[in-house]
Amino acid sequence: MKINFDLHTHTVYSHGKGTIEQNALAAKEKGLVGIVVSDHGFSHPAFGMKRREVDEMKEHCEKAAALTGIEVLLGIESNVRGESGKIDVEPRDYDKLDVILAGVHRFIYYEKPSDYFRLLFANQINSILHKEASESLKRYNTKCYVEAIRNNPIDVITHPGFCCPCFADEVARCASDYGTYFEINTKKVHLTDEEWEKVIATDVRFVVDSDAHSVDRIGDAALAEALFSRIDFPTDRIDNVDGRVPVFRFAEWKKRKG
Repeated sequence: MKINFDLHTHTVYSHGKGTIEQNALAAKEKGLVGIVVSDHGFSHPAFGMKRREVDEMKEHCEKAAALTGIEVLLGIESNVRGESGKIDVEPRDYDKLDVILAGVHRFIYYEKPSDYFRLLFANQINSILHKEASESLKRYNTKCYVEAIRNNPIDVITHPGFCCPCFADEVARCASDYGTYFEINTKKVHLTDEEWEKVIATDVRFVVDSDAHSVDRIGDAALAEALFSRIDFPTDRIDNVDGRVPVFRFAEWKKRKG
């Protein structure tokens, strides 16, 4: 299996080590047809993109595409900020972005005090203590994902369940309903095999992404291949491997809006 279009790559504009051009060159060398530059969202105080730098990033994406001959899209890995599903991409950002990813991350600016308590502290404490998340916390986490998908034109929900235990099959069903891809992340093990089996039982479609924070990991698919060796995965529902190119919900949404 080979990733054809890596939708989740980071650069020096957030928490990555490579430039946009270096990531694009690595993708070309590995035979990819495109990448999405998806640096961390605006509400991450330490590692987030800056709105004032978006125009500059867009210019670098265009230069990298011209240099390499592959597609280099400007995206963002936005942060899910709370139970309402609010993310840190706003309508004022839409014209400058090509792709929207969204995931749960720690130590961001959450929407409400209750979201700091549950989305950050409750999940963090369980992770540190290696405790099983309570039913109510998993319900809350699931709602964060589901409302984000419902209320925003998100292309990919990233590493669902990572440090944020949820009912992944419910997230997958919602993603399927709205045309959002469910990510198979090859940097993080984010679901158990049993959880993957439940997700597979839905109609959701997938993408395999490297979540590369260094140039050498662009297009890396090793964790996905290990997963597929253990369970019977419907690889025909993965839309960015083996020559397939994904259909972007956000781009389709912008077309409809005129």
